[in-house]
Amino acid sequence: MTPLSVLTAIAAYFALLFLVSHVAGRKSDNEGFFVGNRKSSWFVVAFAMIGSSISGVTFVSVPGMVQTSGFSYLQMVLGFVAGQVIIACVLVPLFYRMNLVSIYGYLENRFGMSSHKTGAWFFFISKMLGASVRLYLVCLTLQLLVFGPLRWPFSVNAACTVALVWLYTFRSGVKSLVWTDSLKTFCLVVSVVLCISHIVSGMNFGPGGAFSAVVESDLSRMFFLDDANDKRFFFKQFFAGIFTVIAMTGLDQDMMQRNLSCRSPKDSQKNMITSAVAQFFINLLFLVLGVLLYLYAAERHIALPEKSDELFPMIATGGYFPAAVGILFIVGLVSSAYAAAGSALTALTTSFTIDILGAGNKSGADVRKIRRRVHAGMAVVMGIVIYAFGRLNSTSVIDAVYTLASYTCGPILGMFAFGLFMKRQVRDKSVPFAAVASPAVCYILQSNSEKWFDGYSFGYELLIFNALFTFIGMWIFSGKPSPDDKILHL
Repeated sequence: MTPLSVLTAIAAYFALLFLVSHVAGRKSDNEGFFVGNRKSSWFVVAFAMIGSSISGVTFVSVPGMVQTSGFSYLQMVLGFVAGQVIIACVLVPLFYRMNLVSIYGYLENRFGMSSHKTGAWFFFISKMLGASVRLYLVCLTLQLLVFGPLRWPFSVNAACTVALVWLYTFRSGVKSLVWTDSLKTFCLVVSVVLCISHIVSGMNFGPGGAFSAVVESDLSRMFFLDDANDKRFFFKQFFAGIFTVIAMTGLDQDMMQRNLSCRSPKDSQKNMITSAVAQFFINLLFLVLGVLLYLYAAERHIALPEKSDELFPMIATGGYFPAAVGILFIVGLVSSAYAAAGSALTALTTSFTIDILGAGNKSGADVRKIRRRVHAGMAVVMGIVIYAFGRLNSTSVIDAVYTLASYTCGPILGMFAFGLFMKRQVRDKSVPFAAVASPAVCYILQSNSEKWFDGYSFGYELLIFNALFTFIGMWIFSGKPSPDDKILHL
């Protein structure tokens, strides 16, 4: 594909995106930006959430990972489904009962201001790094297809990418995100289905032949139950999936902001469970696509790229298929990545404005002024992080995302778990020390686990241990509550 054709496809998508954002964001106020005025229909949010959980990382990295991991990722996705049910039954009723704009307000009500700001800062670090990693993958692909051939540096690529995200989110926030995410879901599903169709046709498979080829391939093995030291071991992946989705969805302002925009707790619960089941089948489609890509490369004697993340972009845009496949790839990648980055930017703006700057009690005009400045600042920081990650990254992007989450989401999970399941009161000023110490201990464990534990290697289940250490640290700094303490627990 030529740089001009790629830019044309991106421009067409953004024209539609800006139209949807403009229509949805008319007469938007601060409540519309933060929680969509709590008027979103549950089935619209459910459809939007399918795309919200699938970023450009899924679109590019999941098909490539089947070479080394097979379908083992579905073990983690099964954990995601179970985790979504837990969120729907436990956290959603609590957050609605407290009428929260930022979910980290719970920590202030339960423990105090230091705990509130600790949770908000860990969310800020987690979401900024995670969103930047995801958007970096899009920048990497655009550098290969557009900016590289035009001899423009990666820094210009990152700046242009973040500027586009800022433009369509600065005005209306969550109120438009629900609809732009619905557009993203539609583009994403159509793109992957049509790409699979073109690949099956190019390999002269019928539907039955393609199904047999995928099932019989060694790359489609799903369950790994024979070696507990293997990172793909079922129980490690499944339980890591449960706690990862609780931390990265239930305790993530970005994801919960959409769920809290529904009219009632019951609507939000229906949305979460429906989208969780749908996400399983969407991820299955991406893994099937990955197997077909490797089979196609082997049949045509195509040299595999050094990084598995580059396989889908290379084949889709390398002239092996009709130009329509390349266009579908670009539209799917752009729709998945830019919408995810836009929602992250909105959530970062909300949390920083409400939680860290404490602007929730100011007048509407003052909040709007602060919110717009924070929104611009978040975009600048995101661009800098993307550029830095481009200079440092040496691993699969999806692996990087979940590794970062293991360190940054663990303390948030531990803090909420202690608040919800324990009646003890914690010395508020001590909570930041427990939250910072836990990732440090986890890093030492991960660095030495194979030597200390007879070859055992930590995978994404490190998040569970991170949360556990935070929980223990808070226990150490806790005591029995006084009769006057109002304890918000289950």
